[in-house]
Amino acid sequence: MPEKDAFWDFNKEPQPCCCCPEIFRPQHHIYCAHVLLLLCAFEFLRVTKQYLPHLARLCLISTFLEDGIRMWFQWNEQRDYIEATWSCGYFLATCFVLLNLIGQLGGCVLILSRNFVQYACFGLFGIIALQTVAYSILWDLKFLMRNLALGGGLLLLLAESRSEGKSMFAGVPSMGESSPKQYMQLGGRVLLVLMFMTLLHFDSSFFSILQNMVGTALIILVAIGFKTKLAALTLVVWLLAINVYFNAFWTIPAYKPMHDFLKYDFFQTTSVIGGLLLVVALGPGGVSMDEKKKEW
Repeated sequence: MPEKDAFWDFNKEPQPCCCCPEIFRPQHHIYCAHVLLLLCAFEFLRVTKQYLPHLARLCLISTFLEDGIRMWFQWNEQRDYIEATWSCGYFLATCFVLLNLIGQLGGCVLILSRNFVQYACFGLFGIIALQTVAYSILWDLKFLMRNLALGGGLLLLLAESRSEGKSMFAGVPSMGESSPKQYMQLGGRVLLVLMFMTLLHFDSSFFSILQNMVGTALIILVAIGFKTKLAALTLVVWLLAINVYFNAFWTIPAYKPMHDFLKYDFFQTTSVIGGLLLVVALGPGGVSMDEKKKEW
C-alpha cells in the first residue's frame, strides 16, 4: 500500500474521507466511491444469483418469441411479402413463414425448458441467417449489426449450455482454457457490443459526445473483458433506459407501420440485454483481462 503522503495534494487542504475519517487524502474519496459502486454490484449479483440466468434467457429469446407469434397473426402479410419480393411462388413463401414460426417458437420452448439447448441455438442461428437474406438485412448496416449482436447473445447461451453439460461430470478433467467455451464467450462479448455501435450519435451536442464517450468506454471494457461484470451491468441499465424511452411501441396505434418497427427494435434490444445479463451471470470467460489478472 502506498504511503499516505503520496496521495496528498499540497496545494489544497486535505479533507477527511466520510467513510474513513482517519485518512486525509482527496483521492481517497474517488477510491471509496469506486469501492461503493463495486459493493453495490456484488450485492446485486449475490441477491439475484439464482434468478439472473433465468431472466437472461427469457430476455434473450424474447425477440424470437415475439417474431414467431407475429408470424402466426400476420401469416398472410408475411407470405405475400416473401412471394412478391423473391417471386418464389405461393408454396415456398408459405414454407418460409412456417419454418420461421416453428423454428422460433420451438427453439424458445427448448431453451426455456433447458432441453436440447445446443440444437435450439443452432436452429435460431439458422433463422437469423435466413431472415438476414430474406428481408435484405445484409445490405442494411444497422440491422446487420443488430442481428450479429443477437447472434452474440446466442453464442453466450451456447457457452452456458456447454458449461451445464460439463458440470454433470464433475470427475472428468476439463479441457482447460483452450476449450471452445472460452472462445464462444469471447465471440459473444465482441458481437454484443455491435448493438451499441448502432446507438452512437454523431453530432456536436454535449450530451451526445458524453454519451458516446461513456458508451464507447463501456463496450471496450466488455469486449476485452476488463471489469466485465460491472461494465456489462452498467450497459444493461443504460440500454434498458434507452429501449423504454426510444422504442415505446405501446404509445403508437397498432395500425401504424411505426408500431411494428418500434416493437421489432424493442424486443431485439431486449434480447441483447439478455446477452449482457448472461455476461453478468457467467463472467467473461478465460479469454479476458479479468481472467489473466488472476495469473499475474
